[in-house]
Amino acid sequence: MTSQGIYTLANDVVFDQLVALLNSIERNVSEKLPIYIIPFDDRLTGVKQEVAKRPNVELFDDPKAIDRWETFAQEVWAAHPDAQKKHLSRPPWGKGHHRKFIAFEGPLERFVYYDADSLAMKPLEALFEQLNDHDFVYDDWEHRKPDATAALNISTITDTQIYSIDQVRRQLHCSSFFGSKSGIFDPEELDKLQQQLIQDQEIVWVSRWWDDAFLFNYLTLRCDRSFYNFTQSTNSRDRTGNCADADPFVNVDNVLYNEQGQKPIHRIHYMNYASVDFTRLSQGEDVNIRYQDIFLHYRFMKEPQKKPQELRPPNILAKGSRKLQEFSKKLQKSLQK
Repeated sequence: MTSQGIYTLANDVVFDQLVALLNSIERNVSEKLPIYIIPFDDRLTGVKQEVAKRPNVELFDDPKAIDRWETFAQEVWAAHPDAQKKHLSRPPWGKGHHRKFIAFEGPLERFVYYDADSLAMKPLEALFEQLNDHDFVYDDWEHRKPDATAALNISTITDTQIYSIDQVRRQLHCSSFFGSKSGIFDPEELDKLQQQLIQDQEIVWVSRWWDDAFLFNYLTLRCDRSFYNFTQSTNSRDRTGNCADADPFVNVDNVLYNEQGQKPIHRIHYMNYASVDFTRLSQGEDVNIRYQDIFLHYRFMKEPQKKPQELRPPNILAKGSRKLQEFSKKLQKSLQK
């Protein structure tokens, strides 16, 4: 096995974001660290072409591991209280995201996972160092979310008296960026967790149906392993923002820093922006994404001649067509209820 490296999850739909992420890792993390792309689905023509250009990047397509996690997700979510309400129809956000967990069965002994809608902003030495003493490393503020939007049903869990409120809340985290190790959640352990979720009905601990991040929170809580979250560090320099749509950053030579104190950040996460917006942005459309200039820099870092010289707003025809598509989607969704 390789000692350490990076995973991400992608397909051709997020091609522009993938290229930007890979370039940001090369620029700000390492040119040589191995990177494995887990296929979100079979739409991989552009991804494979990009992989062929990069000596340190490979496609990690393990059918057995993918099937194991997909089966696990299907069976677990079928036991969720919302399953009957949704007629067992998987919502859009549930498609393919569980595949990221095959990283626990991959060739890297220790790894960092980035969602493809991210850009790396600083080296990972400090994170890998934390993996010397911990099994999971996070850098997010999910533990600060109110109970109503938390990944786990905190009151339901604490009613069992297995965990205290503080124990549950401190361990809440996202699944868009984390460090961990191979071998965690082996088949035997996954079977045990599945039994607890289904037979012991602990699936009610999980707040939202078909959400990989929410399920991941259950798995990391119940596996009873050590964790570290940079946002809970006693060193204030470690506590930073990371969300493009919420946190203020300072741009220094195309590297973003936390605005308050100009602290270095691990990554910027473009959560809540649609992947199609990044495709349009890469084609020269002004889509009003925060820090879109930073995204364009990394998207075209190796092909500066292809970078849009100016951004134009969408024309009236495009706006009308998109509104019609949005209305159609909402209508179809309402008819399925």
